[in-house]
Amino acid sequence: MSELIVSTTTILEGRPAREYLGIVTGEVIVGANLFRDLFASVRDIVGGRSGAYEDVLQRAREQAIQEMRTRAATLGANAVVGVDLDYEVLGANGSMLMVSATGTAIIY
Repeated sequence: MSELIVSTTTILEGRPAREYLGIVTGEVIVGANLFRDLFASVRDIVGGRSGAYEDVLQRAREQAIQEMRTRAATLGANAVVGVDLDYEVLGANGSMLMVSATGTAIIY
């Protein structure tokens, strides 16, 4: 089987959905210690951007998408369409960040 396609579009051009398998999600929560470490190393901020913070967000996003892909593959999907990425601050002091990826698993 070829690699599972992930798209933010609701359809894959030239590949109509034959079967909709349902909603699939992937979530990653980055904890407080990671954020404290990041803010402690604010010295890498250039032009108002933190490279370390952006790296953590990128890894969390990639992990959430990979978890969603794995769940879709378990259902027998060969694509996930309509993918939406959300970021939410959690915890009493906003000490955690959740990244979630949600989409519809399909067979095309």
